Amino acid sequence: QVQLVESGGGLVQAGGSLRLSCTASGRTFSMYTMGWFRQAPGKEREFVARISVSGAATYYVDSVKGRFTVSRDNAKNTVYLQMNSLKPEDTAVYYCAADRNPNYSGRRYDYWGQGTQVTVSS
Repeated sequence: QVQLVESGGGLVQAGGSLRLSCTASGRTFSMYTMGWFRQAPGKEREFVARISVSGAATYYVDSVKGRFTVSRDNAKNTVYLQMNSLKPEDTAVYYCAADRNPNYSGRRYDYWGQGTQVTVSS
């Protein structure tokens, strides 16, 4: 069992930045594909970004490309989401997720964090 704990959310003005962190329990973090998702009020959960086990490959939803950067530190069991040039439409609860498949490209991850709120004011 893997536990994921997100942190770093908060309130920021449009154009500002936040960095989310997600720390995992266990000793096999480096073997998991890691993803970030978000869910805005009244909307379905949306894929945001994904990073491979080595960190060499990253993928993003079109709406955040060029603004968000996903990275990981396997020595710290942590994945990050650097969010720049934030927009009001980025407001959502952000979740990190882990999958035991090191080459996972789906949306139904094995493990999920509890989420952290990001609010962007205009």
